[in-house]
Amino acid sequence: MKIDRFFQFFVVKERKFYPLFIEQAQIIKESALLLKRLFEESNRDTQWEIYREIKSNETKCDRVTSIIYEELNRTMITPFDREDIHLLASKTDTFLDFIHDSARKQVMYSPKVTHKDLTTIVDSICELSELILKIMQNLEFIPKKGEVITDDCKAIKQIEHSVDEVFENFICYLFENEKDAIELVKSKNIVQALEDSTDKAKDVSDIIRSIIIKLA
Repeated sequence: MKIDRFFQFFVVKERKFYPLFIEQAQIIKESALLLKRLFEESNRDTQWEIYREIKSNETKCDRVTSIIYEELNRTMITPFDREDIHLLASKTDTFLDFIHDSARKQVMYSPKVTHKDLTTIVDSICELSELILKIMQNLEFIPKKGEVITDDCKAIKQIEHSVDEVFENFICYLFENEKDAIELVKSKNIVQALEDSTDKAKDVSDIIRSIIIKLA
């Protein structure tokens, strides 16, 4: 065992970051469920109301992320690498940014038809948000829950890969069947934003897996 790893067992580390990561994840899960409602809703006024809730959540998450950065600057002993704490907070916040962007495109473009493949990806985003919340709730207990967290990270990767397939098939369908150029652009931009959101969720899980390896 390396000497620095040995001494880590005897140092009291600051635990305040874990509740903040959980708070980020809770906001993201709520926003993902709002996104699902938005894509299922046909009333324009209600769509805008839901979008404003997601936008408000994005602002809340930005504040939590800022708190993490501030606490990082004033904390001497962190539970894991400072760079990883900063990166995890940033990438988690970015996941919500892309959920917000997906909602913004859906409500602003107002496509005539919301294709089933889009709602399938939205459902996947909800699954990803649930997995990330579960991971954040277990993050403090990596020595005991490392295997569980790793399995959840693998599940995130599998979901992201399945979304890639849905995305590629939908793009092919769109260019073969959509004759209205404006509607084609609308649907293409919306599905791209949704697919990008799942990529950002995988970015979060990749950082978590790196943290687990470093703490092993």
